[in-house]
Amino acid sequence: MTTKETLKVVVGAGEHNNNPQWLQTQETDLNLLRRVEWEKKFSPNSLEAILAEHVWEHLTYEEGTKAAKICFEFLKPGGYIRCAVPDGYFPDEEYQAGVQVGGPGPKDHPAASHKIVHNYKTISSMFEEAGFNVSLLEYCDEMGGFHYNDWDENKGFIYRSKRFDHRNKNGNLGFVSLIVDAKKPIKN
Repeated sequence: MTTKETLKVVVGAGEHNNNPQWLQTQETDLNLLRRVEWEKKFSPNSLEAILAEHVWEHLTYEEGTKAAKICFEFLKPGGYIRCAVPDGYFPDEEYQAGVQVGGPGPKDHPAASHKIVHNYKTISSMFEEAGFNVSLLEYCDEMGGFHYNDWDENKGFIYRSKRFDHRNKNGNLGFVSLIVDAKKPIKN
């Protein structure tokens, strides 16, 4: 299968990725900030979905908006990005220390390249600036209250979520993500 035929793409495919029918990419395959790489692989308005689990926090707000605009161009009308990032409002000190900008510990730790810790307002405004309509799937509010809106894992599986992360047991949340669907509007 060539990438021109692929309709669903995972950017930054990680170890917990459970989207086997999707095209799996890493930054070396498809850089979110390099439109020319997207042009080589896809036609504008050709993708059904893009999945990014814990990727956008490695971009500044401005870079995230630029990446969202590039994705917007290559998604079909009605297509979407399912994006999960660490949640800046999750009320757990250890979690926040682990996801902070610059990350904990050594420079080779994955979190060392975190450039932003999003909350539901910043992630929504970033995708809205790029032209998307945003639906919040899982997020914490300013008071640390967790909100969950049912979502279909077949439309983009997110491991680090309320239902699937092994750290969430017996009704206790040990690890959550801020998860959104950013949908490209269908023009009339």
